[in-house]
Amino acid sequence: MADKYLTPPLTDEMVATLRAGDQVYLTGLIYAARDAAHKRLVELLEKGEPLPVDLLGQVIYYVGPSPAKPGKPIGSAGPTTSGRMDPYTPRLLAETGLKGMIGKGSRSQEVKEAIVRYKAVYLATVGGAAALVARSIKRCEVVAYPELGPEAIQLMEVENFPAIVVNDCYGADLYEEGMARYAVKD
Repeated sequence: MADKYLTPPLTDEMVATLRAGDQVYLTGLIYAARDAAHKRLVELLEKGEPLPVDLLGQVIYYVGPSPAKPGKPIGSAGPTTSGRMDPYTPRLLAETGLKGMIGKGSRSQEVKEAIVRYKAVYLATVGGAAALVARSIKRCEVVAYPELGPEAIQLMEVENFPAIVVNDCYGADLYEEGMARYAVKD
């Protein structure tokens, strides 16, 4: 396990350096989107229409931030349960070139297989530390679907945004490894 400092967009080569358990610090631009926005993106793909944002090499943070206090770019910004995006993730990985996702909780087997197939990575950030995570978000603006409120697609400028690799492009799963380590053996 190592510390990795990355600037999106991510390439296959960058993703290939990541292993489950690595601590990652992202600096640059990432997107924020939740299930309502994911559903709309997949509907556009199904119709063969262009997406409102280019996801090639990008990272999506599964978050619905609270309103910003005066003088701040964002309010609390803790991760949303990633499983809510699972119905949409394989298609986004396959058809848009999405390379990274950040959330909390485990992913479905279908998503884990797609992460391997399309050389992507799933990162987790700490739930319950939303105010701390928000400190690494320097700028935030709605770029698509403003009518969705906190579920709109937002572009975030982040600096040393902390996350841990849960699922790498080699099929490793940090959650499964952790549970196996502490499993009771008969």
